[in-house]
Amino acid sequence: MPTSSLLVIGWQERVDLPLLGLTNLRAKIDTGARTSALHATDIEEFDRDGEHWVRFHTRFDDDAHDTDVECRIHDRREITNTSGVPEVRIVIRTKFRIAGRLWTIDLSLAERTEMKFRMIVGRTALRRHKIVVHPGKRNLTTSMSLTKPHTRNAS
Repeated sequence: MPTSSLLVIGWQERVDLPLLGLTNLRAKIDTGARTSALHATDIEEFDRDGEHWVRFHTRFDDDAHDTDVECRIHDRREITNTSGVPEVRIVIRTKFRIAGRLWTIDLSLAERTEMKFRMIVGRTALRRHKIVVHPGKRNLTTSMSLTKPHTRNAS
């Protein structure tokens, strides 16, 4: 694979979750984590048109208010938390964008209020997308991004 086709990102980047209406989110790129995680509180499950859905609140450091999100539940998985304790989490599937590249990822929902980063991008989300993580740099893709500060889409 030619190195020119690789995207080099830092250990911290700004990313978008456009289907959830969330843009310019500060995320930690964590290749030590298998699964990506998104901060979620007040998680409620419900049925819509015969499918299992979830409603939750999320808040990011530079956000003055909670953002309400609703989406279809993709799966439930046992995921080891940062303390090494396995827990069953709801997993959603959504679009992920970094440096203008867009693809689908799975995100587990976890309460991350006490964590420095409200979103973790794990190695499974990066696999097969020609990405290299530079552990000594951060925000390498910020100038490549055309995003605005994160907001809930008015759709």
